[in-house]
Amino acid sequence: MSKTGDLTGQLLQLLDNRLLDPLEILLEDAGVVDEVRGLVRRRAAGWARILETGDDDAAIRMIARLIGTLYTGDQAFTPPVDWWRTPLGQIVVRRAGHPFAVSVSYATAGAMLGISRQGVHDLVRRGRLPRHPDGGVPVDAIRARLRNAPPTEEST
Repeated sequence: MSKTGDLTGQLLQLLDNRLLDPLEILLEDAGVVDEVRGLVRRRAAGWARILETGDDDAAIRMIARLIGTLYTGDQAFTPPVDWWRTPLGQIVVRRAGHPFAVSVSYATAGAMLGISRQGVHDLVRRGRLPRHPDGGVPVDAIRARLRNAPPTEEST
C-alpha cells in the first residue's frame, strides 16, 4: 500500500472509531450514518493528498481540522509516543511540527524521526541535532531534519 493509501486507511479507521461508530450508537440508525460514512470514504483520499502534497497552508489547515475533530478534549493535544510513528503522526510532524510543544523528549523525537531514543541521544551528542535548553530536542530541528532528508527506499 502506498504512503497516501496508509494515511487514508488510518484516517478512515480513526473517523470510524472516534466519530461515526459513536454517532451510529447515539442515533440508533445505521442508515443515516452509512450515508455519512460513504461521504467520508470518498473524501478521505483527498484529505490524505492535501496532507501529503498540498501547499503548507492547506496541509496545516487540514491537520488542525483533523486533530480538532478526532482528538477532542479540554487538554492540549499530547499523543502517546507511538502515535508519531503512524502515517498521520509522520505527516503532522513533517508539515506542522508538534501542535503545542516547542521541544519533545528523546523518546518522542525518536518516534518522530523513526529511530530509537538512543539514536536521538547519539545525534545530539554528535551535534547533528540540537538539545533544547529545557531538555529534549526542539521540534523545529526534528521537522527540519525530516523535511531536508533525502527520500529513502522506505519512504518512496
